[in-house]
Amino acid sequence: MTANIYSLRVFAHYGKCKCALGFTDRKMKEIVLFAVFSTISRVAQISLSVKITGPRFGEANKELCGTMVSTTGAGSRSGLYYLSEGFRLISQPGIRRFVILPLLVNFLLMGGAFWWLFTRLDNWIPQLMSHVPDWLQWLNYLLWPLAVISIVLVFGYFFSTVANWIAAPFNGLLAEQLEARLTGATPPDTGILGIMKDLPRIMKREWQKLAWYLPRALVLLLLYFIPGIGQTVAPVLWFLFSAWMLSIQYCDYPFDNHKVPFKTMRAALRERKSLNMQFGALVSLFTLVPVLNLAIMPVAVCGATAMWVDCYRGKHASWR
Repeated sequence: MTANIYSLRVFAHYGKCKCALGFTDRKMKEIVLFAVFSTISRVAQISLSVKITGPRFGEANKELCGTMVSTTGAGSRSGLYYLSEGFRLISQPGIRRFVILPLLVNFLLMGGAFWWLFTRLDNWIPQLMSHVPDWLQWLNYLLWPLAVISIVLVFGYFFSTVANWIAAPFNGLLAEQLEARLTGATPPDTGILGIMKDLPRIMKREWQKLAWYLPRALVLLLLYFIPGIGQTVAPVLWFLFSAWMLSIQYCDYPFDNHKVPFKTMRAALRERKSLNMQFGALVSLFTLVPVLNLAIMPVAVCGATAMWVDCYRGKHASWR
């Protein structure tokens, strides 16, 4: 009798466990099915989102691969920013090979010219200081550095102009390829064939710049022969003029690639005169530094191209 009662109790406990296990099993199946259907729903939503926004995602990826210069806050950027961008951009993959020829031209011409200049300064400085009137002799300690700077500025800008003449086709190609990389646009003509085709137009543009520059430069050079003014005011005026002219020189490459007229280009630069004067002044200062002046040409071209993309391309571009 006792054994039968014990057997009934065991059977009852077994039945309870079996019911509990069945309940748990059903719940687990419901949870698994809920998780599966939730995952399927989430995957469907993601797939739909990718289909809708796919082209935009591709464009964004393209911009990232192109090292895009953002136009956000372009109005608040300075000439120092764009010159520093020039130093950064010359080392970008795909751009370095277009930097080699302008760099080589600048290295050979500017390196040789400045070496020759520094061997002649000992003779030229006393000759220039001899034009200082007696009543300004007490300022010799200030006028001597100004005389050195004025000679180096005039000399540096002269040979910089010659170097830009020789390297103009390669500078234009560098600006074109960099702009294409920054914007993702496709330029109309590329390579050596494109350079040969545009060579007459490029040299005509260089003559336009020279014709605009020479009369103004000659007037400023005449100031150096006026006692007192030639040693005080003339170097400052020459520095400001060379800063503006160097901004025109380097900013003109991307403008000319889009066949913007020279007069229109100068008017566009005047709208942001402070920015362009800062950029040109920094390029002018770097031209005076013995080692950095060898690399300043491609750096300035890249910096001016970045400025074009940020500030001028939206209004003046002929290809997009």
